[in-house]
Amino acid sequence: MNSNKELLRQLKIDKSQKETHGNGGGPRGRTVLIVTGMLVLVLLVAGGTWAFLSRQPLEVRTATAVSPGTNTEAGAVLQATGYVTARRQATVSAQITGTLVEVLIEEGDRVKKGQVLARLEDNALRASLASARANAAAAHANVAQSQAQLDQSLRDADRQEALVGRGLVSKQLAEQSRTQAHTLRAQLNTVRRQADAAEAQVGVGQVNLDYTVVRAPFDGVITDKAAQVGEIVSPLSAGGGFTRTGVGTIVDMDSLEIDVDVNEAYIGRVQPDMPAEAVLDAYPDWRIPAHVIAIVPAADRGKATVKVRVALENKDARIVPDMGVRVSFLERRAPAQASAPKGVLVPSAAIVRRDGQDVVYAIVDGKAARRHVTAAKQNAGDLRLVTDGVAAGDTVIVSPPEALADGTAVRVATPSP
Repeated sequence: MNSNKELLRQLKIDKSQKETHGNGGGPRGRTVLIVTGMLVLVLLVAGGTWAFLSRQPLEVRTATAVSPGTNTEAGAVLQATGYVTARRQATVSAQITGTLVEVLIEEGDRVKKGQVLARLEDNALRASLASARANAAAAHANVAQSQAQLDQSLRDADRQEALVGRGLVSKQLAEQSRTQAHTLRAQLNTVRRQADAAEAQVGVGQVNLDYTVVRAPFDGVITDKAAQVGEIVSPLSAGGGFTRTGVGTIVDMDSLEIDVDVNEAYIGRVQPDMPAEAVLDAYPDWRIPAHVIAIVPAADRGKATVKVRVALENKDARIVPDMGVRVSFLERRAPAQASAPKGVLVPSAAIVRRDGQDVVYAIVDGKAARRHVTAAKQNAGDLRLVTDGVAAGDTVIVSPPEALADGTAVRVATPSP
């Protein structure tokens, strides 16, 4: 700043000089002063730009140091992407067409098997059920009446036969009494069948009334509420757009698994019960143990892939259907496996030679921190084992530029889409 003030002071016009030179040397002197002033301004702008740029953070690419036990790439024989799916999922609807008068669910609700989800308007069905019950009661009354008539007819026939034995009445009269009793027995059987039919109608009416109550078919979580009170629902599509075909969708969260598409050129590397590891796109630092359930025996001709079903060994509320996931199929390991080596794994490009030593630049409080490290060996997946100088979870700079120095301000480059 003092040098700049000195330069500006030199540009100041001395009145004594102006009077000495007079009109003859004025233009030339002013030209020299203007040129000198422009040079000074250029120097000032260049100096300010350099100072501004020198304070700008250096853009770098980074990676996270991980312990050997959590390294997925080291034991992975194949990687594939897919989605979380539910093996048990149902869109629940009424079995008859009707108007909703109650909807008792919301998205995210957990329901139990048999729990009431919605109710339809049921006045007409209740009236039909009451009518069927009345008819059944009348039929049972007819049965009781016919039974009483049969009992009386049998007693009359017995008395007539006794009188025939004593010669007081004719045999024909006794036979007529017995025939009357047989007729009443047949009538009794008829009214009993009619009573059974009336009871069946009561059952039909009760079933139709039960159809107005929509219940959960299994335990699960409501993922979609498809209808509101006042709307008409039907098990059949009406086609007009005013009739709902479902009340809501239930997903059994215990049935969640992963479907991945594996290129058919590499499907030979995948075997049933093969260990795997899943990483959700929403939680990239969370590794979920998994294993192969089955290889679906069908290929997609258009994509040249084969579907593989993968089971999640740990269920969690964070896992929801249709999430994107990356699956690493792992090698089968021996039961007695040696303990993981001490140290952390970092990309090989993060280790550079500076002043004859292996160093790594970590990021601490937005600045590069130079650390001397000991790189043990080269690992699969272009990773190197560092036994000291870096801890698990540290953020290191990949391919640090030559201009990077200890304490340089840095910022992480945004990955390209």
